[in-house]
Amino acid sequence: MIHVCSLAKVEETVARTGAARLLSLLSAGTEVTRPASIARENHLHLVMHDIAVAQDGMTMPGEEHVLDMLDFGRQWDRTRPLVIHCYAGISRSTASAYIIAAALAPQRDEVELARTLRQLSPSATPNPRLIAVADALLDRKGRMVEAIQAIGRGADAFEGTPFELKIEG
Repeated sequence: MIHVCSLAKVEETVARTGAARLLSLLSAGTEVTRPASIARENHLHLVMHDIAVAQDGMTMPGEEHVLDMLDFGRQWDRTRPLVIHCYAGISRSTASAYIIAAALAPQRDEVELARTLRQLSPSATPNPRLIAVADALLDRKGRMVEAIQAIGRGADAFEGTPFELKIEG
């Protein structure tokens, strides 16, 4: 099970779920404290800004980020949950949950997965750059991009409500 939350809810979500792995997606300079129950080797901290087009002074999500994320997801044995978070739990984290679920269940329909994401999180607005890079790397021929575009922008929120996403549909 993948659990998605904001930075403010990491400690609580890890404790509540008994998670063994943690994926943090934060801008440079945003600190995250790894919960004591998560081993150092089970925490991946990717540094990027929540942008879809290049901007001066900002780190755009790229292929290396997605490759590291996919590798981290594929190393997960799924015996205990994975927690994924970004600052607000709305964009980078929801994109990453979608990407890892698609990678670990390649037979799962992209549209069904995107609709499930929207149902679980009305505020989810997956980062389009992360989705586009993953779509290419996973050879989904634009289906991931189209599915996420079809669910549209999520409801306005300062912080997403934590949710859980099953890998299999």
